[in-house]
Amino acid sequence: MAEEAKSTGPVRMVAIENMVENIRYKSQILARTNKIDSAVTASGLVGFTAGLLLALILIVLPIVLVG
Repeated sequence: MAEEAKSTGPVRMVAIENMVENIRYKSQILARTNKIDSAVTASGLVGFTAGLLLALILIVLPIVLVG
């Protein structure tokens, strides 16, 4: 019986270590996703403004040059 308890100990530790590693991996993915989401949210207004200005230039400039 004593040997049985010793042999199941490391198996349990391996399972716990695997679960901890899995949680660590998922938390890293979640942190990266949050960083990307924050960056997109922060630069969204600047990107929208730049895109709008570029679209206006591409539409108005040919009209001015032709007219």
